[in-house]
Amino acid sequence: MKKFVFASVMALASLSLVPATTLRAQDQPGTIQIKDPAEFNAYQMATTQSDPKAKAAALEDFLTKYPQSSAKAAVLDMLLGAYQQMGDTQKTVDTAKKILQVDPNSLKAIYIAAFNEKNQCAKTSDQATCDDAGALAQKGLTVTKPAGIPDDQWKQQTDATYPFFHSVLAVVALVSKKDPKTAVDEYTTELKMYAVPDTTKGQALGDTLQLALAYVKLQLLDAQAARDAADKAKAAAGDATAAQAAKAANDKANGDYLNAAWFFARAWSYAPANYKSQIEPQLEYYFKKYHGDTTGLDGLKTQAAASLFPPPTLASTITPAKTPQEQIHDLLANTPDPNTLALADKETVLSVGSKEDADKLWALLQGKDTPVPGTVIEANANQVKVAVTQDAKDAKTADFIVNMKEPIAEKEIPAVGSELKLLKDGGPELDGTYDTYTQVPASATAAASAQIVLKDGILQSKKAPARKPAAGRRPAAGATHKRPQ
Repeated sequence: MKKFVFASVMALASLSLVPATTLRAQDQPGTIQIKDPAEFNAYQMATTQSDPKAKAAALEDFLTKYPQSSAKAAVLDMLLGAYQQMGDTQKTVDTAKKILQVDPNSLKAIYIAAFNEKNQCAKTSDQATCDDAGALAQKGLTVTKPAGIPDDQWKQQTDATYPFFHSVLAVVALVSKKDPKTAVDEYTTELKMYAVPDTTKGQALGDTLQLALAYVKLQLLDAQAARDAADKAKAAAGDATAAQAAKAANDKANGDYLNAAWFFARAWSYAPANYKSQIEPQLEYYFKKYHGDTTGLDGLKTQAAASLFPPPTLASTITPAKTPQEQIHDLLANTPDPNTLALADKETVLSVGSKEDADKLWALLQGKDTPVPGTVIEANANQVKVAVTQDAKDAKTADFIVNMKEPIAEKEIPAVGSELKLLKDGGPELDGTYDTYTQVPASATAAASAQIVLKDGILQSKKAPARKPAAGRRPAAGATHKRPQ
């Protein structure tokens, strides 16, 4: 699954949350005093440069020559601004960390350092980096207002930074701690801090999409809790309390799908055009997970476009579907030729259908050829593993394994994360012959799936050229020429 990235309202290169301190090298109360004439001249020369690059070089030189200067904090703040103007991300972050060594409560420096650590945490999942990001975010939410800053100015700064700090905590919870419940809470807290019109763009819109994905992860945990509650209810037959708890747990797990669909719809409503086509399949997939079909989806889109959060009555107006096994049985009953089902639907039948229905479909599939469009999870010369269903893409796990008929040339081995398509859609196309399948039960971290293995795989990047008669030979008498199809 591609990771959606929306432009942040407070992009690192243009961030300027705290105005640089007004400095006077005069002997006045509350101002910086520089008594050494040489230091004073160096300070004046550095701070009056108009070109950001020249100013940064002069400020760096000043800090090297006068590392204990009383103007150090102010010079670092101006250096931070110069690197921001230059668009030098790494030096901006490095300078922010230097500021925190001098002033641990600098909200601007905390923000910039947290911005960098959040991005690294999301990219690498490194535990130490994620811990640092979380600590910075917690620090930013609890830092006290510095003396001398007016209340309205401080409120302006916290209004700009607090939502972001909750976004950081959500990423840390989801990526490092595998705690989707906390991620849902943090994203919800963040979005409530924005004026509603501001949630249709920038970081707020991106995190609306992330909230939808957090609900998808939370559903796996809640579904496991529902299974556990159902087992307890069966073991205590006749116990009304246990039965009620099982129903509540099942409703909670189903509700996660509906909430995910809501926030996918909200993000879809305001996403740039090139993102809509990527969001819509997830929106439809999880709406159908909850409701069974797309009836009512247009109404949900309309509601989500008008309101950031779903109404309390949403679950009573959009009813949950039948059980997965019931849905699969109905799907097969209403499909005259199961071979015409989409590949992802076939996998769903094999993964969550009853044994009778799954075996019925497999009897039709085994030994037949099929293309395998999806996201490459792992690949080598002899085998390609692909995520086909949305659940598999979200979990970054393969539900189809294709063993190649002949080794793939090294330069043609598909890259991890790349998309396999049909040739008519631009390819490359991966084809194979159904060989075996195994049902994989649901867990707290993955939905129920089927491990489907195909043999005799081939990878095509373009259609085979039409065969032409050998040179010097003519078609037999009476033969007609046909244009290649």
